[in-house]
Amino acid sequence: MTDDIIAEAKRVVAAYLERSMAKDADGARGYMAPGCEIVFTGGRRMDGPEDPPAFNAKRYASVQKRPLRTDAVWNDEAGAVHVWTIGHLYGSWPDGAAFDGNRYVDFFAVQDGLIVRTEVWNDSAEILLARAGLAEAPL
Repeated sequence: MTDDIIAEAKRVVAAYLERSMAKDADGARGYMAPGCEIVFTGGRRMDGPEDPPAFNAKRYASVQKRPLRTDAVWNDEAGAVHVWTIGHLYGSWPDGAAFDGNRYVDFFAVQDGLIVRTEVWNDSAEILLARAGLAEAPL
């Protein structure tokens, strides 16, 4: 039974990410539990699936995810499946310069077939600092 629950959680996350990257907030919302916690890069708390694309519009001219791996495990304590997607962001910065290979990790907690929490991390802040001459470029 746990294998089926894990497979379903991975399917929910993949569908949510597809809708999210298509900027379809209503479609993405269908995979989220009411009151779903969204914590974005820098610890920014967001209210709904329309907020991450709005934030990204200020940071990128365009951005997409290239998932490389998805891992999932049942967490007894949380009563949820914990899902991680790992990959690279690609697209262009506001000045039109293309980028690729920007690492990301997305975490999801899926309970009863719906996402109850998501957290996002990526290298964008480090890359933007390096582009501004304020830090060394990431490896």
